[in-house]
Amino acid sequence: MYYVKILSELIYTVDATSSFVFNIAAANTVHQQTIEENLTISPTIDSEWFQLNDFGSRGLRLKVEPCELSIQYSATVQLSPDIEQDKYINEVEHKSLPTSVLPFLNPSRYCESDRLGRLAWKEFGQLPSGYSRVVEICNWVNNHIDYVAGSTDASSSACDVLIQRAGVCRDFAHVSIALCRALGIPARYVSGYAVGLEPPDFHGFFEAYLGDRWYLFDATQMAPLSGLVRIGIGLDAATTSFANIVGQAKMQFIKVEATSADSDFPYNNGSPVSTA
Repeated sequence: MYYVKILSELIYTVDATSSFVFNIAAANTVHQQTIEENLTISPTIDSEWFQLNDFGSRGLRLKVEPCELSIQYSATVQLSPDIEQDKYINEVEHKSLPTSVLPFLNPSRYCESDRLGRLAWKEFGQLPSGYSRVVEICNWVNNHIDYVAGSTDASSSACDVLIQRAGVCRDFAHVSIALCRALGIPARYVSGYAVGLEPPDFHGFFEAYLGDRWYLFDATQMAPLSGLVRIGIGLDAATTSFANIVGQAKMQFIKVEATSADSDFPYNNGSPVSTA
């Protein structure tokens, strides 16, 4: 058990009456609990926390009149992950998958697994199945995709990224998810905070369903798996954006931090980690 302190600060210029839904709060799961949190909104505006889904994700909803809007959220999060010492964790046959997992085998807006079957089976089909195969997918993505800030936008999909061979964290996750699904491995997108991420920002990573649970993976290899704090879960980034806005507003400033609150923080050495 250990603790991570997280912070996000967002400033918007709001030019007309606008509605916001923020997805910036740490989720609460069996292995991740928010110990304390603070929210500051300026100017003072009525706000509403609500449950976004069945994965412990919480949304913040507010209606804003024209102004300069500032949102600051901070929290201390307790992580108590399951960390496996044995890396041999097998894949699950389709007939034995829980029904709740099945949707994460389907192609989605940003993860066109139905178009990547040939590539997936050519590169990974002969590898031993299980945790090690997903690790090899992450390594392949890391070796074949360059991390280039600003190289993609909100319309870029896994196939787009594979063509241009450049992307950011969400793109690394999308390509990895699409390749996993093409092989019959359920995979889902996770947005969150990441200890040690440089430059600091909201981070995109993913989970694959192996054995009897979801395990964390990060193809960027920019942060330890033990330092990932989940915010949202979805088929891809389309449903996990940190802000959804209906109206006229422009972001002027963003600051995101995640720091260990423990001197003996367990920087993960590659062991399988689950916090679902």
